[in-house]
Amino acid sequence: MNYKETTEWLFNQLPMYQTLGATAYKEDLSNTLLLLEHLGNPEKKIKCIHVAGTNGKGSTSHLLASVYQEAGYTVGLYTSPHLKDYRERIKINGNEISEQFICDFVAKNKAFFEKHQLSFFEMTVGLAFIYFEQSKTDINIIEVGLGGRLDATNVITPLLSVITNIGMDHVQFLGNTLEKIAFEKGGIIKPNIPVVIGEYTKETKQVFEDLAAKNKAPILFASDKNQADFPCELKGDYQKSNKKTVLTAIGAIDDLLPISEENIKIGFLNIVKNTGLLGRWQQIGTNPKTICDTAHNAHGLEIVLNQLKNENYTELHLVLGFVNDKDLDAILPLFPKKAIYYFSKPSISRGLSEIILQEKASQFHLIGNAYNSISEAYEAALKNAKATDFIYIGGSTFTVAEVL
Repeated sequence: MNYKETTEWLFNQLPMYQTLGATAYKEDLSNTLLLLEHLGNPEKKIKCIHVAGTNGKGSTSHLLASVYQEAGYTVGLYTSPHLKDYRERIKINGNEISEQFICDFVAKNKAFFEKHQLSFFEMTVGLAFIYFEQSKTDINIIEVGLGGRLDATNVITPLLSVITNIGMDHVQFLGNTLEKIAFEKGGIIKPNIPVVIGEYTKETKQVFEDLAAKNKAPILFASDKNQADFPCELKGDYQKSNKKTVLTAIGAIDDLLPISEENIKIGFLNIVKNTGLLGRWQQIGTNPKTICDTAHNAHGLEIVLNQLKNENYTELHLVLGFVNDKDLDAILPLFPKKAIYYFSKPSISRGLSEIILQEKASQFHLIGNAYNSISEAYEAALKNAKATDFIYIGGSTFTVAEVL
């Protein structure tokens, strides 16, 4: 199979949370462990930092990778989901895994995958670990896919665990309280391995402290620390917290992976060049100023929409598309009523119907038209907007992917 055929097989043959949602979620790690044993346990031969959290784990992972690259380390980076191409998920020093490596990996192991009915995530995690091992990376930043305790990545013993924050998202898998979600994400805390907590609430702090004590894991709360505020290429307000988390993480293992202040400064300013990160308060147009952002739950959107208030414009245009498992009753009240809305559906099977979104939004006095595609909605916004207006595109990673 060529690359196109191989990735189509990966996407279509087996369940994948990105398109299917709940049916792709597995409740144990046995398949992942079986696959890794089949591959020679590459996860035991690589050094890792494990990053979980409701929001900010992608930015935090890319910030860490950028800084370590500036220090001269060979850095593996595993993140999800991808925006345009599957290869975005697995990078070394910002360079995507080759198409050939993916094709060879699937061809060599396809019979095993089919025999054991491995999920998309399990196969992709196995691919990342074997690629990083064979490439002899110095350090690998591994972003959790969903949750933590039962995520396919949770088979590593990292140098450090990082949990950025806890918010209400994916409640059908992780629980319907902050404490339950914190317990699931806190499942990446390992015996005697330090853990950095980016932000906490009264409810979540106790959960983290209990898990750390049980595992005899040193625990550091980044938000309690006074850190230098280095300039950063990523402009979203939420990056302030992510930067503190990254600085605390780097300091926690500085004896193992030394980093200079200069590495941090340059790494923070060159994150896009170093890692290829996209979709974080990213400006994609001027006159009218156009911003896209992948924030997709109440916790993340509240910060982004507060940032919108700091912008100067004549009129605000919002292009929105969500997936069908989001709590719209919690999300839609955050949006401003004084704006023109363009509702659409991301082109994945679990995208929320633009008609349903339009009807639901009208209950919160958010008024606009429905469009057949994100690109059509964006084109309508561009057509209607004056040079002094502002266009925001968001609601889902998949919405943003369609305009980049």
